[in-house]
Amino acid sequence: MALATTLGELKKQGYQPKSIKQELRDNLISRIENRQPVFEGIYGFDDTVIPDMERAILSKHNILLLGLRGQAKTRLARLMVELLDEYMPIIEGSELNDDPMAPLSAFGKKLVEQLHDETPVKWIHRSERYVEKLATPDVSVADLIGDVDPIKAATLKLPYSDERVIHFGLIPRSHRCIFVINEIPDLQARIQVSLFNILQEGDIQIRGFKTRLPLDIEFVFTANPEDYTNRGSIITPLKDRIESQILTHYPEAIEVAKMITRQEATIAQRQLDMVHIPEVVYNILERISFAARKSEFIDEKSGVSARLSITALENLYSTAERRALINGEKKTIARIADFWGVIPAITGKIELVYEGEVEGQYNVALQLVGQAIREEFLETFKHPEKIKKGKDTDPYGAIRAYFGDSNTVLLPNDLDDDSFNAILDDIPGMDRILDPFKIPKKEYHVYKEVVLHALADLDVLTKELTQGKIGFSDPLGKMLNDLDED
Repeated sequence: MALATTLGELKKQGYQPKSIKQELRDNLISRIENRQPVFEGIYGFDDTVIPDMERAILSKHNILLLGLRGQAKTRLARLMVELLDEYMPIIEGSELNDDPMAPLSAFGKKLVEQLHDETPVKWIHRSERYVEKLATPDVSVADLIGDVDPIKAATLKLPYSDERVIHFGLIPRSHRCIFVINEIPDLQARIQVSLFNILQEGDIQIRGFKTRLPLDIEFVFTANPEDYTNRGSIITPLKDRIESQILTHYPEAIEVAKMITRQEATIAQRQLDMVHIPEVVYNILERISFAARKSEFIDEKSGVSARLSITALENLYSTAERRALINGEKKTIARIADFWGVIPAITGKIELVYEGEVEGQYNVALQLVGQAIREEFLETFKHPEKIKKGKDTDPYGAIRAYFGDSNTVLLPNDLDDDSFNAILDDIPGMDRILDPFKIPKKEYHVYKEVVLHALADLDVLTKELTQGKIGFSDPLGKMLNDLDED
């Protein structure tokens, strides 16, 4: 059906006004009945957050998304746009998205009164019906609600008592739209008060004008629980007027976290073609975030954003790509040594407590990487009880004996693949550990690295990082050498 261009055509097509909350509800019902996805690209919320969102929409509620940083709160709000009708009719020229059948503004009412069925109609896409505002301390009532515009009054030669001198703020201009305020606790208390009438009665008043504007808006607010004490709070009467408060959370499984990271990371096609990242490396990458959320050095209340893993993956690709470019290689595989190029992506994403500050950001990041490698190692090889035993059945005996004979292994981070792998191949006993696990040949040397790093983190070996190189040695031999040097 062709889109109507006048009010008369719109009537003939049987158009009926519908509130935005009803519109969201109807389209959600349709998607659920037809078994269509509602919030595409959102992982890990299927049994928790998404059902709460659906219940809130079915109840025609305004929504508060409460959760730590990097928990997809804004993404959820933006995806609600997909539940709107694809196109919506408005009176052409209206700044308040006036419904042609139920105009709200003085402009819209006057135009319909003058032109009747010849009132021009314009159609706007649902992507234009989403308005987002970041709450900052400098936001004013005029920004959100509106104010008298003296320039407009002077230009049109109108007295201040004339309604036409009003300059409408973001909220009135969001009539029949989804309006999102991010980080609502940052909004000053007196500004939050200005939202009372909109949420409860659905109307606003500007500068004492008696004009009542019954706005039709779906409000979504986001907040971080930490903000309640650090920067401000949602005042109680406002919170009382927000019908549904929904708690978000971080992914609870490594596999879910990997799906999120792969979806969100921005990787150049050349990097994808040049660098292969094994699953074990992906696992270690995600375990860094999981370890950070449990670390005693990191402020649990601040959270560890999913952006840590996303930027870490981007850095991992770039580290491997840089190494390949240095060595003139067309293809390469990500190494455990490449994780030292990921450190800058970690240090900027964590908030340290006092003990962490004493330890230092860099050292905390190194510890997180080490812990992630150790956990992946123990999960993969399943026999940690044999690591420190000196029996013939000990699969790590040959490796310990090799380093016990004063052998050391030095792995330069930017060494070419063939030379790097040759150093790993010189270490005896690796095949005995890896062969039972049917590891792909392409990834064999990565697993050798995992074994070395994990044994160091389990205090079987000593590991040192110096000037772009990682050295492994026997801890007793290292101690004796240090004594000799003294």
